[in-house]
Amino acid sequence: MTDFPLQGLRVIDAASIFAGPVAATLMADFGADVLKVEHPGGDSLRSMGWTVDGESLFWALVSRNKRCITLKLSVPEGRDLLKKLVADADVFIENFRPGTLERWGLGPEVLHEINPGLVILRTTGFGQTGPYASRPGFGTLAEAISGFAHINGWPDKPPALPPFALGDCIAGFTGCFAIMFALWWRAHGGQGKGQVIDLSIYEPLFWMLGPQAALYDKTGEVIGRTGNRTPFTAPRNTYRTKDGRWLALSATAQSIAERVARLVGRPDFIEQPWFRDNTGRIEHSAELDEVIGGWIAERTAEEVLAEFEAAEGAIAPVYSIADILRDAQYLARESVVRVPHEGLGDVLMQNVVPGLSATPGQVRHAGAPKGSSNRAVYRDELGLSAEEIAQLEADGVI
Repeated sequence: MTDFPLQGLRVIDAASIFAGPVAATLMADFGADVLKVEHPGGDSLRSMGWTVDGESLFWALVSRNKRCITLKLSVPEGRDLLKKLVADADVFIENFRPGTLERWGLGPEVLHEINPGLVILRTTGFGQTGPYASRPGFGTLAEAISGFAHINGWPDKPPALPPFALGDCIAGFTGCFAIMFALWWRAHGGQGKGQVIDLSIYEPLFWMLGPQAALYDKTGEVIGRTGNRTPFTAPRNTYRTKDGRWLALSATAQSIAERVARLVGRPDFIEQPWFRDNTGRIEHSAELDEVIGGWIAERTAEEVLAEFEAAEGAIAPVYSIADILRDAQYLARESVVRVPHEGLGDVLMQNVVPGLSATPGQVRHAGAPKGSSNRAVYRDELGLSAEEIAQLEADGVI
């Protein structure tokens, strides 16, 4: 194993639940030394979602590769310890409601006095400014206010929220690359200075929804829900096979659309003026769905996939996790990896993304028990005595 690309980078992850911690997880995967700071009562993520033998599976994933310590930041003793930890850190990640750190005497100005090179990621639902800044914010609210829920689902059904932490995860990935931008600037032209990153959860998701603002500005059109179809490409849908499997098809490129038309026995479509681009094909989506859906319904999933592969069409099965774990592509690329877990022995989870040729990341262990690195950090790194650590524990500070 070569050196990790972020080896030597020190990150203090004092955020909770998802968005901020995901940013730290991505950095830990590539070798950053991430100290996960959680309240002595435990991070809320430990009690969220599925558990096995009392062990949180969310925690196992999101806190992987991190060293876990407990610390109560709302008391003076806890704040003093955080200041010591921040002194030699490169990155500090938090997601408290705006004004909370300032009220505790831990605002960016204070932290930058201690460590001018510190990069601070502040993740909140609505950002540090604006009339909504002080509101509690979660991914669900971001998925609503970003416009995502408005266009997700079917026109005759209510707006659909995603059944996973979409907004938080996108914000986490955004936060990670924003941190790397700030670290690059610190080293190349920033004269060693850190800075503050103001990351809302709703804005990255809003960015990903495409040119809706431009469309509304120029035409007044408001995009609505279109089910599995999109307003910019056709054919695109899910289709059921003879043996009851669902397949997803997309023919964004003209060459793919023409291959699909030939495959399903309608080469005459290719000669029609409306078939020459996505705009025309969208207007005939119902006709295309009827022909393609009918062709697929007469064949098993295996037959359809084989014929599409031979014709170089674009189609894929709709997978459950059971399908994923036995799929040849996932297995060949090791997209899922089994890693050590202190409570469960081992556990399967997503592997590191993306793959780097010279300095790949690695999942070294799953999320650790609460406070499992307290002694190593407070005794070995901060130099506290056994008596001092015991007193902090007794006072509920750690």
